[in-house]
Amino acid sequence: MGRTPLRSDLIEEITTRVLDGRLAAGARVNEVHLARELGVSRTPLREALIGLAGRGLLVTEPGRGFLVPPFDPDEARRLYPLVAELEALALRWTSPLELAGLPDALDVVADEMAAALERGEDLSEVDDRWHALLLSRCPNPHLLRLIEQTKPLLKRYESCYFGGAGRAGESIGEHRRIAAALREGDLPAASAVLVRNWVKALAYLGKDER
Repeated sequence: MGRTPLRSDLIEEITTRVLDGRLAAGARVNEVHLARELGVSRTPLREALIGLAGRGLLVTEPGRGFLVPPFDPDEARRLYPLVAELEALALRWTSPLELAGLPDALDVVADEMAAALERGEDLSEVDDRWHALLLSRCPNPHLLRLIEQTKPLLKRYESCYFGGAGRAGESIGEHRRIAAALREGDLPAASAVLVRNWVKALAYLGKDER
């Protein structure tokens, strides 16, 4: 028998189920079934659900318990600019002295993204690694924690962002321009491209709505 999952493990697993659609948008969380599937009692499961509700990934309704919130284009319009500015702030917080070698490492991951695109694979995991690497030199743990807690809300809308090869290829180009600006020591330019990279996704969301 495996070990009993920790609260952090439960939060991670439930978050994954929300993001991959096993817990569908608008659906009620069946606590009894979920506790059985995860091999835990209701108490630690409920603590994890309360934590996710506090982060906005779940909602509660009287008499219905915990639900996965439905997709809301207005939420996406609020979240993309927010994450854009938070990541740009984390980048600006980083000392130029800490950026040595980072542009080359970012280009390596961008190459992986381009290769995945050519193979027709999903880019979200590689893109996550690229952004994590970009922010890895930021010395502000509070800011990084805020970004970490906010991004799962946004990731529910990723299909709008990487919905087509055209936008994905454009995004890879923006990733390379960010690395190039960092290589030149131009943090303001890198931050500006980073913000554009996130906010452009809203145009693709609008196209999907039509």
